Amino acid sequence: MSLQIHIATLSSPAGLLVRDLHLAIAPATIHTLMGPSGCGKSSVLAAVCGTLAPRMQWRGAVHLHGQRIDSLPVHARRVGILFQDDLLFAHMTVRENLLFAVPTGPAAAREAAVAQALRDVEMHDFALANPARLSGGQRARVALARALLAQPSALLLDEPFSKLDAALRERMRALVFGLVRHRGIPTLLVTHDAADVADPNLLTHMGPL
Repeated sequence: MSLQIHIATLSSPAGLLVRDLHLAIAPATIHTLMGPSGCGKSSVLAAVCGTLAPRMQWRGAVHLHGQRIDSLPVHARRVGILFQDDLLFAHMTVRENLLFAVPTGPAAAREAAVAQALRDVEMHDFALANPARLSGGQRARVALARALLAQPSALLLDEPFSKLDAALRERMRALVFGLVRHRGIPTLLVTHDAADVADPNLLTHMGPL
């Protein structure tokens, strides 16, 4: 079971960005895309999760656990994404932000899932905190917990560590990679930082054609 991506072509109004990209990402592995700004890395992620801008055009297919998903609506693809900006809801507490991501079900089970997620990212004392009062690293951990609470079958990481200082970046990297492997989630990471590469054998360089 894996995330399989084939981008035959991906184009912007300015021209062709990506051609003949094939990726097969097994559960619990992290494949990395690296390349200069503007080469199409984030657009590949958008094609996978279904948020590609209308001005962009692409041909290809995305399969997740054997099912073709690129024709499905965004909410049905079961693909989570974590950006460099945390995108937390400012009018909600940390707990409410996390509850928003939990699938429907009994209230007690949803609360238990949030409590466990907060423990996983070492934020259990901040359930009632206002996200605006958290540090950048704390907000990043809450965003990670929210992404995983949605129970994604695959995870996309769009430079999620780039705005963190060096020490925090290292801790967050270890946390994200550890949770991905523990939960068996096939993951695609876009980054400019070679230190983010979990496995050099799972690295694809992108650049001008």
